[in-house]
Amino acid sequence: MSDSKLRFEVLGPLRAWHGETRLDLGPVRQQAVLAALLLRPDVTVSHYELTDGLWEKPPESNVLPVYVRRLRQCLDTSGEKPRDSVIVSDRGGYRFASGGVRLDVARLEEVAAVAASAEESGDLVAAVDTFADALRLFHGEPLTGLPGAFVQGERRRLEERKLLLLSRKLRAQLKLGRFDEVIGELSALVSADPPSEPLAALLMRALYGGGRQAEALEVFSDVRERLVEQLGVEPGEELRQVQEAVLRGDEALLGVSPRREPARRIRNELPATNGELVGRDRELALLVEDGDPESVSVDAVDGVPGAGKTTLAVRAAHRLRESYPDGALFVDLHGYTEGREPVTPERALRRLLRAVGVEDGLMPDDLDELSASWRAATAQLRLLLVLDNAESAGQVRPLLPSGPGSRVLVTSRRRLSGLDADRRVSLGALGLEAAERLLGRIVGAPRAEGERFAVRALAGLCGRLPLALRIAGARLQNRPMWTFKDLVDRMSDDERRLGELTAEDRSVEVALRLSYEQLRPAEQDAFSVLGLSPTAEFDRLSVSALLDCSPAEAERRLESLVDASLVQEPASGRYRLHDLVAVYARRLAGEMPEKAAETARKRVYGLYLGAARRASEWGVARFPLEKGGPFTGQRDASAWLDAVGDLPEVVSQAAEAGLDDLACSVAEGLVDYLARQQRYHECRTALQIALPLAERAGDERLVSSLRFCLGYAYGMQGQLDRARGWFDDALQAGQASGDRGLEARALGGLTMVDLIAGRHDLAIPGMRRVMVLAEEVGDRWLAERALSALGYLAYLKGEHEEALGHLGRARELSEEIGSPGMLARVLCHSGTVRLETGRFAEAVLDLRRSVELAEETTDGLLIASSLARLGAAELELGNLDAAFELQRRALTAVTEETIVGMESEIRNRLGRTHLAAGDPVAAREHFEWVLTTIGPDGDPQQRTLALEGLELTRQSVLRR
Repeated sequence: MSDSKLRFEVLGPLRAWHGETRLDLGPVRQQAVLAALLLRPDVTVSHYELTDGLWEKPPESNVLPVYVRRLRQCLDTSGEKPRDSVIVSDRGGYRFASGGVRLDVARLEEVAAVAASAEESGDLVAAVDTFADALRLFHGEPLTGLPGAFVQGERRRLEERKLLLLSRKLRAQLKLGRFDEVIGELSALVSADPPSEPLAALLMRALYGGGRQAEALEVFSDVRERLVEQLGVEPGEELRQVQEAVLRGDEALLGVSPRREPARRIRNELPATNGELVGRDRELALLVEDGDPESVSVDAVDGVPGAGKTTLAVRAAHRLRESYPDGALFVDLHGYTEGREPVTPERALRRLLRAVGVEDGLMPDDLDELSASWRAATAQLRLLLVLDNAESAGQVRPLLPSGPGSRVLVTSRRRLSGLDADRRVSLGALGLEAAERLLGRIVGAPRAEGERFAVRALAGLCGRLPLALRIAGARLQNRPMWTFKDLVDRMSDDERRLGELTAEDRSVEVALRLSYEQLRPAEQDAFSVLGLSPTAEFDRLSVSALLDCSPAEAERRLESLVDASLVQEPASGRYRLHDLVAVYARRLAGEMPEKAAETARKRVYGLYLGAARRASEWGVARFPLEKGGPFTGQRDASAWLDAVGDLPEVVSQAAEAGLDDLACSVAEGLVDYLARQQRYHECRTALQIALPLAERAGDERLVSSLRFCLGYAYGMQGQLDRARGWFDDALQAGQASGDRGLEARALGGLTMVDLIAGRHDLAIPGMRRVMVLAEEVGDRWLAERALSALGYLAYLKGEHEEALGHLGRARELSEEIGSPGMLARVLCHSGTVRLETGRFAEAVLDLRRSVELAEETTDGLLIASSLARLGAAELELGNLDAAFELQRRALTAVTEETIVGMESEIRNRLGRTHLAAGDPVAAREHFEWVLTTIGPDGDPQQRTLALEGLELTRQSVLRR
């Protein structure tokens, strides 16, 4: 059968249509059978040829007839009998009857013949168009995805045919002088691996014809390097001859005549570059990346004053210069220049128009007309333009050229958000090594090597800013009798530092002042109060407190200061000042009226105090909370404190500012928050800063409270002797003041020390007394602690129901208060009692909820203990995998400051889990760690458990 409506494509994926209906050709091996017949039309192909050409090894069964039958069903949609099919059965094989069937390969040869005829007749335009028509018949790799040696051979033949047609088209384009078309089409093809030598030769001819001789030779070098590296061969004769012809300028051999461009007035106005550009390799690489050849590329560089924006932009421009044949122009817009007004766009445009050859008499006066004239003058030019020191996007936009492929580099202290830029680079301080290297290069390496520590200190005092480093280096150059340490000593005082960073017309202070003076009044106020911030980093809440405005307004002002490059934003919503900018901000803050500065400080330290108290579980009996404020509860207050950084430094800054009560109160408020996160060192540091101030603080209770806090911090780490000493001091101070609440807490601390130390005969009556006092003064936090301790003591005596009774009351109290931390602690205790008394399912419920609540309140010690005991309960229920996962999580929750007894418990429990899993070797490691770490005088309970574990390990090994 033949059907003129049946057509096939093989110059890409194998596809077939009957009329407008796409046919499903089945699996790939079946398609390969069809391809083998299609590409040998009207020729009988034997069963052996088909099988051998399409299978790597003969199939287990004779599937060829099955494939042929399916193909007939697919292709012969009219329902003819097999003898009338397009696939005909001959003796020993099959034949594809091609009469009336359309095949894209046949069409390819028809079009190629027409193109060849046009080429031979000299009609090169028609030849190029017709060769292009032939190439458009390809729509991917021929016979995409089909298997077999036959298909691979045909695929290779068709690809070579495509390459030949492409080469003939490109040669015709070269003869027509269409060099840019050939270059554009060949550049990507020649970059493929391994490279095609014939195509590379054509690209070299096109580049030569386009006047780009150096690039033509680069193509040869690149292709040769890849051929040697990948194939171990040198380029062939044709490519070598083309190289020699390019070197000699042999246009006859190359078959092209180079394009002759009329002479243009070309200017290079780029400033000279001096020395090495240090520490800006990544930014430089970004700026010298290729731009869009079809449009004007704009790159914007912003940064803190003195960061080296101009130096970077000029260095990048010199790197790019050769790619811009129509000139490189430079305009200083004087947006931030001492004693100079910013250049108006009109003035800058007249300057640029003169640079490209437009006479003054032909220039209009109106800004819009000047800008239009500039665009018209640059429409056919490929320019490199550096606009330095811009004040605003409005100053820059009229100056952008219009020639496709042109490049504009803009520098400004502000982030020009109103400017459409392809790339933005923000410069801050150099890395420490780069800053030291820059100093060494200026002053001299031998001199710097002799004072390496002083060089590092000087780099830090300069804020690692290039301008400051260059000024400092210049001062040392001009004073050879000075050492680096001499200059470090002179700059160590904030009052002198900026003054020392001045050399003739270069001054860090002037640079900062110019930026500050261009701020709006509201932004100036915001920048000034940043000098009062107690931390290096700040956010909208702390700045709103300093300014006494809404957080939204504070954020608006901060973002404006970020745009002005006076404030950095290292993370979303977090801000900081560069070191030298901070020095300038502190100077401005020092010029504020004393009362206004003190009021702003009290507001910001009050914010920290409110957050610390909201994050604490110590209760309103000790911490009266003000209504309102930015924090609604423990979670958001804790999250804010997590982000603010060095909390002891906040206490220290409040102390230095003379705010004794606030310094002590903040330190007191932070104790529970820091202890929950096992940040005991920070906790003690803050308290030790505050303790000497307590005697003169207006709040008398702080004398006792801070001592209790120190005892609590030491007790949480297991340092019981130190804890007892501070609790004793707190008790005496509390009794002296007559404050029953302070007395109750101190007594609670001492009794807890007795409990942990194993003096239960003292702990039981002590806790009962603490319970009475806690109820008397209304201290619910202390009441929960006392009830939990009484429950634990009852458990140790074997009075399990009494223990659960105490813990039940503690649970009711914590739920009444609504404290997730208290509830987590009580559930951990009750789960532990149920675990040790064999009520494993109930223990799992309590301990699982305890883990969830402890994670919510970021209580690291409670997370670790609850996970370890939950794992033990799961082990008793036969859930070995769950036990391992939970106890390993418990071990990862341990930090360097975690009490040793807690880690010992985790390892003892994990050792038992390894034993249950039949791994005595891993179990022994944990038991031995416990014995080695706690020593003979350590926790007797954990020591006994570890010894028992080792004995069980020994027995397990013997049984094996």
